Amino acid sequence: MAERGAARSDRDGIREHGPVSRARAAAAAVLWLAAALLAPPALAEPGATFGAETFTLDNGMQVVVIPNQRAPVIHHSVWYRVGAADGPRGKSGIAHMLEHLMFKGTEQVPAGEFSKTIARNGGNDNAFTSQDYTGYFQNVSPERLVMVMEMEADRMVNLSFAENDFLTERDVVAEERRSRTGNQASALFAEQVNASQYLAHPYRLPIIGWDQEIQDYTYDDAVDFYRSYYAPNNAILIVAGDVTAGTLRPLAERTYGSIPARAVAARARPVEPPQLAARRVLMRDARVADPEWMRSYLVPSYHADPDGQAVAIDVLANVLGGGITGRLYQGLVVDRQVANSAGSFYDGLAYDRSRLIVYVRPRPGQAIEEVEAAVDEVLAEVMDRAVDADELARAKFGMRADAVYARDQLASVARIFGVALTAGLSVADVEGWPELVESVTAEQVQAAARAVLVPARSVTGVLLPESKEAL
Repeated sequence: MAERGAARSDRDGIREHGPVSRARAAAAAVLWLAAALLAPPALAEPGATFGAETFTLDNGMQVVVIPNQRAPVIHHSVWYRVGAADGPRGKSGIAHMLEHLMFKGTEQVPAGEFSKTIARNGGNDNAFTSQDYTGYFQNVSPERLVMVMEMEADRMVNLSFAENDFLTERDVVAEERRSRTGNQASALFAEQVNASQYLAHPYRLPIIGWDQEIQDYTYDDAVDFYRSYYAPNNAILIVAGDVTAGTLRPLAERTYGSIPARAVAARARPVEPPQLAARRVLMRDARVADPEWMRSYLVPSYHADPDGQAVAIDVLANVLGGGITGRLYQGLVVDRQVANSAGSFYDGLAYDRSRLIVYVRPRPGQAIEEVEAAVDEVLAEVMDRAVDADELARAKFGMRADAVYARDQLASVARIFGVALTAGLSVADVEGWPELVESVTAEQVQAAARAVLVPARSVTGVLLPESKEAL
């Protein structure tokens, strides 16, 4: 259930509100985090779990509690099962726009006071939007937990903003798009490759939205989106840290449990038709100093996995792109010396069918055609013969090791469950994932490679300087 080693992401644009907001070009960090998110909790003690407990409030809101008494700190987050891929047609990015507006206030907490109140009480907060979810979190001391629960529950149902506030924030979002995407050739290139992969499915749309559609948002668009999806029965409360389920349950019932459930439409996204032909994207930009090469394959995700291939694809992605020992780095950087860096990542935590991406930074002056031929050779090798036992063990170990770092941070552990649950998985799926990975065989990895590394289901993208002379 991992996404590893990304240089960029088709699903870039995950955005956080406030002073630590992440640029779309930093999507690699988001994907690295997701890699650690659904890895097992430790390198020892097979069968160990996160110790998560879950229950559901009467109004349908799911609650997950992950006790950790190492320090008197609480990570509190609310995840909505709605993201950029759920917006109405012609309104790309409206989920991200609403993330901004959620900080405009309520009658009890005026505009701008939410984050200030958290800060005055020694905490910090933020928010993020992806294709499949929108989330809001706070880090506070245990004695401030009730306060943040009351504030978050308040804006779940009582958000209020004037039309002038909406127009101002729309301009902010438009500027964010210009500065973080429009001014970066790599971000624009990733958008073009992504849009070429999906013909019908809304994953083809950027999370932040297309510029023209951002300009066309109306006040009613934002209000309708809020009223359609922001309901307790469409949300997950995740609390990690110095707390127990027994302590949290009455607090959750008093705050979130008092909000009535509302009708929320089930996700009804267009089904991506079978891809029948390889696609290519060639983009030139005067701002490009070093060429980039990438190839994207349309593949199952853990949730959209009718043939049970996802976990083997996950291990395959680690065999190919597992750092400097991965097949791609060894084959392209060390052996053939045609690249400065190379890797792969698999976005297995998408709600619908997703992508396995191979990326390369060619060496200066290296012909792109030679780079592509070298990539094809490396991919052919993993399809032609099964990985050896040591290579398989190293890939699995790497998947486990990534999680050690995540386990030390409450936010990372909470994100494990938030990403998984909003992708249609369960707490049991998260807890059982280590054993699932350990069961993967070399033959299954080879079979997955043969099943998904199919040229007819790929998009190959090349980003070059504006003129060939620049090479």
